[in-house]
Amino acid sequence: MSDPALDVVEFVLTTHLYTEQRDLDENDLPPRIRQVFWSGGDADSEDPGGVERPLKATNSNARTATGVDHPWEAVSDQLFTQRTEFSGEISLTQPEMALDWYAERADEEQIRTNPTIVAALEADDDLEAPVSHAEARDNNRPIHADRVWIDALLDQYFDEEEDAEMLDLVNVRAPEEIETTLNDLVLTGDQEGEIQKIVKAIEHREYLKDIGLREIGKLLFVGPPGTGKTTISRALAHELGLPFVEVKLSMITSQYLGETAKNVEKTFEVAKRLSPCILFIDEFDSVAKTRRSDEHAALKRAVNTLLKSIDDVSLIKDEVLLIGATNHPDQLDAAAWRRFDEIVNFPKPDQDMRADILTVVTRDMQIADFDPIEVAERTEGLTGSDLRMVLREAVLEALTEDRRTITQEDVMTAVADFEERDNLKNMDMIDGEGAEVVGDGGHDHDHDHE
Repeated sequence: MSDPALDVVEFVLTTHLYTEQRDLDENDLPPRIRQVFWSGGDADSEDPGGVERPLKATNSNARTATGVDHPWEAVSDQLFTQRTEFSGEISLTQPEMALDWYAERADEEQIRTNPTIVAALEADDDLEAPVSHAEARDNNRPIHADRVWIDALLDQYFDEEEDAEMLDLVNVRAPEEIETTLNDLVLTGDQEGEIQKIVKAIEHREYLKDIGLREIGKLLFVGPPGTGKTTISRALAHELGLPFVEVKLSMITSQYLGETAKNVEKTFEVAKRLSPCILFIDEFDSVAKTRRSDEHAALKRAVNTLLKSIDDVSLIKDEVLLIGATNHPDQLDAAAWRRFDEIVNFPKPDQDMRADILTVVTRDMQIADFDPIEVAERTEGLTGSDLRMVLREAVLEALTEDRRTITQEDVMTAVADFEERDNLKNMDMIDGEGAEVVGDGGHDHDHDHE
């Protein structure tokens, strides 16, 4: 359990040290602290903003950063703290004593993600830092992954009115907003291998640039809906601490026809401005459909713009990892295929994978006598998304009986219900004298959820 006094002392100590040490920058501040002090840049310059010295700790911003309801009360009995009544500022009377106090009580995990404090520990002959300052910076999420930085940069480079259409088509997530991690997912060996290669390519991109390997980092994820193409892409952004720029290609090629090509270009501009980042283009098969259509010349121009933009973007040069996803690889032509240097298959999970998925999804659930093998045997053809839906229904059904513990019987019943709903969904509508078959009361399952 977190110690309120320790958290508040860390906040006040960090603001003091950062103000005093002018060689430190925003990446030396833990995200929870720097977001409190972030200020947007000048609209007439190309600076998206930053953290300006001096930093002053108050009850208000300490509460925001630490989650402690009454920050001053948590540290008021410490000999090294004081509070200015008029301004509400909390400051240190003896910073050295505060650093000693903090170093003695904080665990290694808390210290190693605060480069500002690690720098102070390194400079003190009587204290020892658990990691180096460089390692602490590596452990700390970089500034470009913060929501405040992303919003400030988008405001800086894109006009709210002129670019409104394009920005409506692009969903930008900060890593901090992505809850799913790679540890929450069950991957095939091929998927794990490709992710590991990408992680290494990002880590060693300067080396790859030096030896002339620039056409790296354009992946195409291929597989049925619900097999995790989107989820794994988001989890990778979380793992790498990168902004996630998501766009559904069908929306770009079906809306705002007169502006489609411009919106495609600006989508890639967003990614380059936010780099390093992941640009995820969903429904990539709509490229092929459009290329074969004679309906709109504007759409053809947009697709040509898209393919040219893919050619021009690079993980090594622009620090943009491009991931395309398609449920219909058969609809892609050669021009689309050759834009990607790696094709990653997302098949429906086999029985062993289904059992592993069930085990991962239920690890935080209260479940009695659970046998994932039995469920896996019964759920052939279901995707990871389907299995999560089954378990969700089992939990909700138990809650209707005021139970928080689910049973194997609950899960198997949910499997049977899922199968029945799927059968109803796939039936043809009945015309004529009989009633229409329309599903089961609106609980239709969306196979496109990933």
